[in-house]
Amino acid sequence: MLLLELAAQGLVQGSIYALVALGLTLVYGLLRILHVAHAALFTLGAYVGVLVCNATGMPLLGFAAAMLASGVAGVAMFRLAYQPLLSQPPFVALIASIGLFVAAEETFRLIFGASGMSFVTPFLQGQVVLPGGLQFKEAELAVMVSAALIIGLLGWLQMRTRIGVACQATVSDPKMAESFGIRLKTVRDLNFFVGSALAGFAGVWVALLNNLVEPTMGSVPSYKALAIIVLGGLGSVRGTLLAALVLGVVEAYGTIYLGNVLDRNAIAFAFLIFVLMLRPQGLFAKR
Repeated sequence: MLLLELAAQGLVQGSIYALVALGLTLVYGLLRILHVAHAALFTLGAYVGVLVCNATGMPLLGFAAAMLASGVAGVAMFRLAYQPLLSQPPFVALIASIGLFVAAEETFRLIFGASGMSFVTPFLQGQVVLPGGLQFKEAELAVMVSAALIIGLLGWLQMRTRIGVACQATVSDPKMAESFGIRLKTVRDLNFFVGSALAGFAGVWVALLNNLVEPTMGSVPSYKALAIIVLGGLGSVRGTLLAALVLGVVEAYGTIYLGNVLDRNAIAFAFLIFVLMLRPQGLFAKR
């Protein structure tokens, strides 16, 4: 029974990791940029979601506002910070991204304060008992279901629609894609918007599960998201999803069996180091 409960909690955490890391994967797959500032969009979404929910009492409106705000901010980051650096070596954009992330954390601290913010009336807090005796919060079940639906929709868009084909063509050969009429600027803006909106969506869920938003809440997810896209094979959407779920489960079991030696975050990075020693290209990438 304990093993099942740990696996279930790992899947909940892995679903959140997947929503955050998918945005990083989309950006890296398109532009080969390690978008560390993506975690700031996760925090922005959490703040916007809490503020709107508290003001209106409408959770769906809170999620929509969070996704819109994070998506627009992501496009702004791309146009102002990354687009002028596309001709530079990748480490230049990485340095700019780290600077953006630090600046965003301090901005959140100045605007919202350092003490954090909570939902006045948290929603989806009831308990659900599944067959077999497994218990979940309603919010935990909603996280897994919504993550599965969104990721499934994203996969379908990528593989079955003209927009998805355009994105893949842009990755493979941008100049050739442009010669066939694909607007690189539009594809890149859309890529950043979707990935950033997913980060904002995940931020609201984390704020709800912990009933707390604080300026530094994106710090750990940013590092874990980077670990996940490495584990999944850089640029692979499917690999990112699987790696996120695996990492969530490993953390859940590790906190029980290794908790006296390592904390939850240390377990994640120990697992990353172990995997990369055996399989440097990641768990789910081709050699």
